[in-house]
Amino acid sequence: MMEQFNMALQQMLGWLALPEFGLSTLFVIAFISATLLPMGSEPAVVGLLHLNPDLFWPAMFVATAGNTLGGALNWWLGYGTHRAVDRLRHHDGEDLRAQASAKSPAHLRALGWLERLGPKACLLSWLPVVGDPLCAVAGWLKLPFWPCVAYMAVGKFLRYVTMTAALLWLIPESLKLL
Repeated sequence: MMEQFNMALQQMLGWLALPEFGLSTLFVIAFISATLLPMGSEPAVVGLLHLNPDLFWPAMFVATAGNTLGGALNWWLGYGTHRAVDRLRHHDGEDLRAQASAKSPAHLRALGWLERLGPKACLLSWLPVVGDPLCAVAGWLKLPFWPCVAYMAVGKFLRYVTMTAALLWLIPESLKLL
């Protein structure tokens, strides 16, 4: 079983190493991992760089672009969901004040925090578990799209550079797993 896993891993790493697939595959993996699907892109980045160390900066920019576009998709999903809910509430004649008073204090505190920070909150989009939903909440709150995307890109770029550098150079033992 372990031998089959190692063969599959070696085949995946071989695909990532091919110039025609390496960076484009990394883009797709980074994009998908930024959506609300549970997936991480760091192993793909490290695998690609293990085989092609000279692609460090192109890989950082490609992974950041894919991950940022995934975060932008989450923003649009949040924005679209808010618009759909608003239409349903308006259509149903629901009293919005009654709905707002039904929210928990923690929920109201979190929303207040996000509204105070504004698009800068998207700097935290790199965080595990909460980062991807944060982008959707930014859309839900109708925070300005382009500033949110810019802050997402900065946060995600810094995460990729830090995590990749740590995995490749500060913790070289991690490469033995590949």
